[in-house]
Amino acid sequence: MLEKRIINAESQFLSGPNSRGKEFLFLVKVIVQFFRGFRKLHFVGPCVTVFGSARFNEVNPYYQQARDIGYQLSQMGFAVMTGGGPGIMEAANRGAHDAGGLSIGCTIKLPKEQVNNPFMTKIVHFDYFLFVKYF
Repeated sequence: MLEKRIINAESQFLSGPNSRGKEFLFLVKVIVQFFRGFRKLHFVGPCVTVFGSARFNEVNPYYQQARDIGYQLSQMGFAVMTGGGPGIMEAANRGAHDAGGLSIGCTIKLPKEQVNNPFMTKIVHFDYFLFVKYF
């Protein structure tokens, strides 16, 4: 059911111009999510966002490197933020988690893509890609 709603929302968004009322309601939804996300992340402090592929597993050298980076960033007092998925995102969250640091995942609903990794100490969920403020 959730997947069907996501696909409908995507097709509606990509279908082209809608009425001004529908466009305004969509804008209001996005603004509300921005606001909620900013409030949830307001007291995070210094933070580094790690982007990376969801396709790498634990034996990949890039996974190990991202895990080490997440660990070292946490040791330096930074929170580590990712998209909360597997691969490089999991590795950076895992390193921060191993170091006892703040490990944040900004997750998004993707119909056939992402499963949240288990190494996040704080999860912020979005319907749209919104955590760009924290680049």
